[in-house]
Amino acid sequence: MGKVLLTAMPFAGHARPIRTVAAELVRRGHDVRVYTGRSYTGMFAEVGARPVPWRAAPDFDERDYTATFPRMRDRKGFRQVLINLQDLFLGTAAAQMEDLLAEHERERWDLLVGDPMALGTRLAAERLGQAWATVSPIAVWLPGKGIPPTGLGLTPRDDAVGRVRDTVLGAGSRAGTAALTRLYQKLRREVGLPPDRETFATMWYSPHLVVAAGSPGLDYPRTDLPAHIRFVGDLTDDGTPPGAQHGGLPAWHTDVEASRVPVVHVTQGTANVDPRDLLLPTVEALAGEDVLVVVGLGHRTAPLGDLPANVRAAEMLPYGWLLPRTSVMITNGGYGGVLQALRHGVPLIVAGGDLDKPEVAARVAWHGAGVDLRTGTPTPGAIRSALRAVLEGDHRRVAERLGAELRALGGTRAAADILEDFRTRNVRNRP
Repeated sequence: MGKVLLTAMPFAGHARPIRTVAAELVRRGHDVRVYTGRSYTGMFAEVGARPVPWRAAPDFDERDYTATFPRMRDRKGFRQVLINLQDLFLGTAAAQMEDLLAEHERERWDLLVGDPMALGTRLAAERLGQAWATVSPIAVWLPGKGIPPTGLGLTPRDDAVGRVRDTVLGAGSRAGTAALTRLYQKLRREVGLPPDRETFATMWYSPHLVVAAGSPGLDYPRTDLPAHIRFVGDLTDDGTPPGAQHGGLPAWHTDVEASRVPVVHVTQGTANVDPRDLLLPTVEALAGEDVLVVVGLGHRTAPLGDLPANVRAAEMLPYGWLLPRTSVMITNGGYGGVLQALRHGVPLIVAGGDLDKPEVAARVAWHGAGVDLRTGTPTPGAIRSALRAVLEGDHRRVAERLGAELRALGGTRAAADILEDFRTRNVRNRP
């Protein structure tokens, strides 16, 4: 069996999917280590992986980024996103590499698999002269022919106006991220690596193998997807999430199970935790509606205040129980949650504010699986109107079709199969 080292950025939306891959590799008899932040080492140890905590890399608490990275203030807006990318992801990469090289010196591995945002994985692999793989819990939507510029939440237009739009905005987008590409090349020089041809859009991913959450059917139609990108569906599981109580079910679980009105689940994910963005507007919007609202608080420990009679809330909710009983999910567009909803055939209302979330929202709406609110801070009126549109429309049928595709791709087992094959080929060809 193999000796595998996975890297996982210490974010819930990254660590949980990568944990399922680690668990499947452990189940198959591989010796698995996971390099991650200290707040997530216990979660990997629970599934039999050996945690390797960040040491040289500056560990941080995802609930309070500014304690470690002072420039990451409200984490909203394009300029702030650029600072986040510069300080957190590029800024920690050299120290991640240092940790990984020290771990390889202590105990070698024969397969290195990286979270795409753990950029130190690439640097360490190149320093060691190794082929490496990416397991991506985030959307892999690369620039391509006929695809609008990524990051703006645009949908395809196959006409003269669309082509001009894509040309002009594409040039602006490349100019906007050119500074980050230059910082990446500067980083390579500083750690003793030669320049390469990667750009901001591609520098996160292995050129050898990318095992990607999601499906081709959730992207825009394209014919130029590189062959080394392999979609495997949903990498999350339906087990009890860390932090859930009462055997995984909230005390009010029978209210959901016996509900005679549509159950509407709202989640703001685990990164952007200001409830005024989405949770509270949703509670206000639906307080008078004939629905049962289930609020997922995530890492948010402060209560939302007095809740209307048709609202229930809990910090962690097991999706294997909730989603089969859910009529609509209202979400900030976190990719893992969206994939779980679609896997269960649940249509979506997406309030995508920044990072990859506007792209998630745009694709969900373009395919007809939900509504794109086109903002991360929607009004109660916009939420109420979107819910009525989804409940009365054909969105569930599309969500069920996309869910069938996600399930057919194999999920965690397919990811492990692909990684095992990649390891076998590389060990065989290694001098």
